[in-house]
Amino acid sequence: MTLLGFVLYILFGAVAGFVAGKIMKGGGFGFILNCIIGIVGGIVGGWLMSLVGISGTGGIIAQLVVAVIGACLLIWVISLIKK
Repeated sequence: MTLLGFVLYILFGAVAGFVAGKIMKGGGFGFILNCIIGIVGGIVGGWLMSLVGISGTGGIIAQLVVAVIGACLLIWVISLIKK
């Protein structure tokens, strides 16, 4: 992975975490933590999509959607654990 690829990966994760925090109304954990959750959510989303058989080569928008789905899932799981 190149430096540019790594930076884009971090930026996509941060955007995905921000969007997921807005989607999950009340389930967010603040801007910084949501960005971290988005980065991890991108990994989780990619892993889940590979289990379903969907490849991660759909382009930038598809990767962002997968990261948002993974981040939403993580926010939901974390909010269940916090209760």
